[in-house]
Amino acid sequence: MMIIEKVAWLHLQEGKVLAARSRGHNRFYFPGGKREAGETDEQALLREIEEELTVRLRPATLRFLGSFEAPAHAQPAGTLLRMSCYAAEYEGTLQPAAEIEEMAWLTYRDRPRVSAMAQQLFDWLRQDGQLAD
Repeated sequence: MMIIEKVAWLHLQEGKVLAARSRGHNRFYFPGGKREAGETDEQALLREIEEELTVRLRPATLRFLGSFEAPAHAQPAGTLLRMSCYAAEYEGTLQPAAEIEEMAWLTYRDRPRVSAMAQQLFDWLRQDGQLAD
């Protein structure tokens, strides 16, 4: 079994969660990405969010939320995605950049529009009372 490890930023506002969609893909996911050689989760997340959404996360506000596993979207069968999720405050104006074609604020009713990993996190956020129906 192949395992892909990523870090993600979960940012909620008024019962909606920020999601991104890459060019050429039809599903939304949580912003973030893979660590580069020698990077910590925190370093990778700061770099990825600035590249994808043009904002800077405030390192002092980073808070680990948990690690999750699900089948990887658009990968060969049997590929597992392991994602470490963080919350953080940011500075700047959110806007799609790099490979990101679109960003959106989603509620639980948007669950069919997101990847398997994001669906699992949508369920978790809803059960925790953070994601609106």
